[in-house]
Amino acid sequence: MGSADAVAATAEEIRKDFPSMDVVVNNAGISYVGLITDLSPAEWDRIVSVNLSALFYTTKAFLPDMVHRKAGAIINISSMWGNVGASCEVAYSATKGGVNAYTKALAKEVAPSGITVNAIACGVIDTEMNGHLDADERAALMEEIPMGRFGTPEDVGQAVLGILSSPYLTGQIITLDGGYL
Repeated sequence: MGSADAVAATAEEIRKDFPSMDVVVNNAGISYVGLITDLSPAEWDRIVSVNLSALFYTTKAFLPDMVHRKAGAIINISSMWGNVGASCEVAYSATKGGVNAYTKALAKEVAPSGITVNAIACGVIDTEMNGHLDADERAALMEEIPMGRFGTPEDVGQAVLGILSSPYLTGQIITLDGGYL
């Protein structure tokens, strides 16, 4: 997923059906839950590759056409832990913090070309990434979220649409966490 060659090959396949891209949503994320001292260098490299390097490779594949057309939007899916850090998720937090910095820097770089770049810093979203939580852990976590529930992929999709509806919005990290942080 995170290799330059794999992303380039996927981009070429996409261009067969969509020669120009108006919107790119970078939505890759994996995590490691545990102490940093137990994280292997190989696992660190894998998390950085999927969460951060793939974002660069995907942007690089589609950005030149956007610059040429002077239009486009890039939305990066981040995490609330990229804003504040999470104990026992240091690698995930570090890469999502990198996504946030990447978003802000790229937004400044491409704004003169009419391209917007924003990120959504998601809270707990009910996806496979949280599949390791047992019923008691899920219930306890839901109690900490003021809205009393996990977010859904549809909630994230609605946030993407909201960002796209505001063409002056760029360089922002929008937190979508049900009031958790």
